[in-house]
Amino acid sequence: MKTVKLPEMTQKEIKHVYKKNSICRIAFIDGEFPYIAPFQYVYANNTFYFHFTDYGKKKKILERNNKVCVAIEDLERDLSEFFFITIQAELKEVSNQEERSNIINMMVSEGKEKFSTNFLSAHGFEKNKEWDILKNQKDIKIFKLINFKKEIGLKSP
Repeated sequence: MKTVKLPEMTQKEIKHVYKKNSICRIAFIDGEFPYIAPFQYVYANNTFYFHFTDYGKKKKILERNNKVCVAIEDLERDLSEFFFITIQAELKEVSNQEERSNIINMMVSEGKEKFSTNFLSAHGFEKNKEWDILKNQKDIKIFKLINFKKEIGLKSP
C-alpha cells in the first residue's frame, strides 16, 4: 500500500486559517505526559493571545514549563478538505496594560460575533452573562505566544 504525503501549506494559507478560526488546542508539558486543553484565541500582532482562568491545572503547569504546542484545525464536515497546523512556542503573560486591554476588547468582539454566551463558561464565567464581562475583570490573565520554534501546516491533497 502506497502512503500519501500531505502537502505543506503556504504562509498565506496558514495566515488565512489563523485569521478565520478562533479555537485551538494547547498541549502543555506536564511531567511524563502532555496535558491538552481547548482555548479561544485572538490572532493579532502576528501572534496568538489567550485568556487563562484563575483555576485549573494549566497555570500550575506553566509555572514549571512555559513551552507549548498549539494545534489548529480547519475541517470541512465531510473531511473533503482539511488543514492541520501545529506551532511550537512559549507562553508569556502580557504585562503591558494597553496590549492586554486591546486583546480583551478583540476577544469580546469575536466572542459576540462567533459564539453564544454559553461559551463564557470556558472562560470561567456564568453562561447567562454577556461577553462584556471580560472587559470588567481587572485580574484577567492574558498570555501570548513568543519564541516560535516550529510551525508546520499540512493540508488535504
